[in-house]
Amino acid sequence: MVGEPVDVLIVDDQRPFRTVARTVVGMVGGWRVAAEAETGEQAVEVAARLRPAVVLMDINLPGINGIEATRRLLAVDPSALVVLLSTYDLDDLPGDASACGAVAYINKEDLTPARLRALRPVEQAG
Repeated sequence: MVGEPVDVLIVDDQRPFRTVARTVVGMVGGWRVAAEAETGEQAVEVAARLRPAVVLMDINLPGINGIEATRRLLAVDPSALVVLLSTYDLDDLPGDASACGAVAYINKEDLTPARLRALRPVEQAG
């Protein structure tokens, strides 16, 4: 049985990467981009309003970084699956990245439909 689409919020200050991420999300059946944000503050605001199931969150953002934005976003909507994105090697992630509540880290070069499908968000409540 096909449920509601999985809404995704893409958060990145670089338009070219948001375009790539939008394309990748579009290749995942049943997923759609609900919105985009360029800063951590925008991400928290948009997520509170739209309640996306998945948030693709860049770590390095103007204003509050993606790690702090993840904490704030999850304080408002603990059901969201936040995936941190960056070009860092896993061993080079900021120390607080593992404690912010994100469900995964994906290097931007490794963002694929298969990696997103593996997240398996629960169906969104209407």
